Amino acid sequence: MKLKAATLRTFTTVHTWVGLVAGFALFVAFYAGALPVFHHDLPRWQSPQAAARPADTLDHAQQLLDAVLERHPAARTQLGMVFPGEEFPQALAYWQDSDGTWLFASAEHLEGSPKPPQAGLAELVNELHYTLGLPLAGSYLMGIISLLYGLALVSGVVIHLPKLVGDLFALRPGRNLKRLWQDAHNVLGVLGLPMHIMFAITGALLCLVFVLMAALNPLVYRGGLLEALPAALEPAPVRAAAGQPGTPLPLPTLHARAVEAALAQGLESFEPSFLKLAHAGDANAAIEITGTSPRALGPLGAVALDANTGQVLATQLPGQRDGNHATLAAAYALHFGEYGNALVPWLYFLLGTSGAFLFYSGNLLWIESRRKRRQVAQGRAQVNMARATVGGCIGLCVAGSVAFVAAQAAERFAPEAVDAGIRRACFATWGLCALWAALRPPARAARELLSAAAVATALGPVAHGAFNGGWPWRSIADGHWAPFWVDVVALLMAAGFAALAQASAKRARYGDPNSVWADPVAGAARA
Repeated sequence: MKLKAATLRTFTTVHTWVGLVAGFALFVAFYAGALPVFHHDLPRWQSPQAAARPADTLDHAQQLLDAVLERHPAARTQLGMVFPGEEFPQALAYWQDSDGTWLFASAEHLEGSPKPPQAGLAELVNELHYTLGLPLAGSYLMGIISLLYGLALVSGVVIHLPKLVGDLFALRPGRNLKRLWQDAHNVLGVLGLPMHIMFAITGALLCLVFVLMAALNPLVYRGGLLEALPAALEPAPVRAAAGQPGTPLPLPTLHARAVEAALAQGLESFEPSFLKLAHAGDANAAIEITGTSPRALGPLGAVALDANTGQVLATQLPGQRDGNHATLAAAYALHFGEYGNALVPWLYFLLGTSGAFLFYSGNLLWIESRRKRRQVAQGRAQVNMARATVGGCIGLCVAGSVAFVAAQAAERFAPEAVDAGIRRACFATWGLCALWAALRPPARAARELLSAAAVATALGPVAHGAFNGGWPWRSIADGHWAPFWVDVVALLMAAGFAALAQASAKRARYGDPNSVWADPVAGAARA
């Protein structure tokens, strides 16, 4: 298949500019998105002492539930609770108070806190992935970015379709660095194309689902979206409070009823993870118990019960969901790798990091293709793009690693300010890196920030051991494999950043002097 030159130029222009516009946001989404696939492991790494304690029992969860409902009348309208287990050894209750603020309570903190314990790192990386750290409009912005991402993929396929097989295996190392970066960009794009298409579709769906519903409101719901929304999204039927007292069944009994109902519908197993209780103490109280089932696309399923009688009101279980729940469950599972065996999260981690490299390399190719080859001084656009790429992309790598170090330090010295400390350390470091990149020559800023990323990333496991006793050998001895692998991956990434810093220094000293990545001082000293 051969495209006309004008058509190829059009699609190349679309691919280039859409990639540049969306590239910075997609770098953040992919780099931060590589970590949420291990979101079950991050709380255990962040707080080794809490993770090492024996898990609460269902009787402990019942005591917490009773205490929260007694102390907080607002929680009786609707309350959620995380069942104690491997990820969260303590039972955790959460609800909205009278002014709409979410509160979280455990047996040691019955008054409630605006932030859940141990969740600072997991929440931060998830927030960066979903919203870029922007409040309110961040998720909608990422939905639009996902649509642009899809457009870049389509235009990229059209560009490379005539030579698709050749691009798949072309990786030509040598003195021509631009050609090597181009080959690496193409290979990663072609190999990961099916997954990138899936990420673009599911990302747009998850971020813009309410916008889509609002757009379909006059056509599908005939103006009745608000009335139809609970039935479309919630497993349990909506029931108004009866105004009469009820006698709730014990939590262990409701837990067993939910498992029994799930197994009766053909599931091999059902492990309850959390619950949602509506109208506690009322005759119409309903409880929705959500749990996981293996060997399912979208392993989370829910059983809704009458809290007073244990009668099954509704179910949304793998293989037996309605269209709305099946679509959202599949989108979530595909986007975050919530399916398959233990190799799937590692595959998604590699896709996340390689995807970040894809967008980073796209910026480098744009700079390289527009550089002035006959003079040392480069154009302002190329220099500014280089500075933005270094400060925004490499700066995020530094900031993310600093947040991990801050989490361990705060857990040890200021446990009441862990979440705030993590966020401040991350965003302050990111801002300082961007400022540093804006003030330094791009070649030096790249080398310096890559070196900083290597040091900060290596300090994560050191802080884990020094501040909270979580040395890798201790984790192995105690059988805590999740924190061990977090430390190992951090050390490998630190080595990678160090290698990139060395390569950047070599390129600045010995590479083509007519480039934004050349260091004139180092080149003059060499001469």
